[in-house]
Amino acid sequence: MNYWLIKTEPGTYSWDDFVKLGRDHWDGVRNYQARNNLKAMKIGDQALFYHSVNDKCVVGIAEVVSDFYPDPTTDDDRWVVVDLVPVRKLKRPVTLDEVKGESGLSEMVLVKNTRLSVQPVRKEEFDLIIALSES
Repeated sequence: MNYWLIKTEPGTYSWDDFVKLGRDHWDGVRNYQARNNLKAMKIGDQALFYHSVNDKCVVGIAEVVSDFYPDPTTDDDRWVVVDLVPVRKLKRPVTLDEVKGESGLSEMVLVKNTRLSVQPVRKEEFDLIIALSES
């Protein structure tokens, strides 16, 4: 299993929006590195759901439930989506400041490349964020 972090602006599409839908495709990715990360996702992979812009925090866990396929929001065949389902909301959000302040997360892509909307997460990083959310 692989781990990921997916970013969204909560004013446009929030964790609550995602939960109401129950299953959705992750669309609108227009960055090649993020697109390649979507292509690398496999069914059963877990993703940290991150609210960007004002909130800047991890709020939930999603699961990948499909292989990648063409993004239905564009006719441009370079772009892809995967389907995700919500697994659970974190006990409490883990802020970007907390992530940056945690030595075990200092090499996390979120710290090094805050603008990348779909990024890999090491299992140790994933587990540490979950532990932080429960403290």
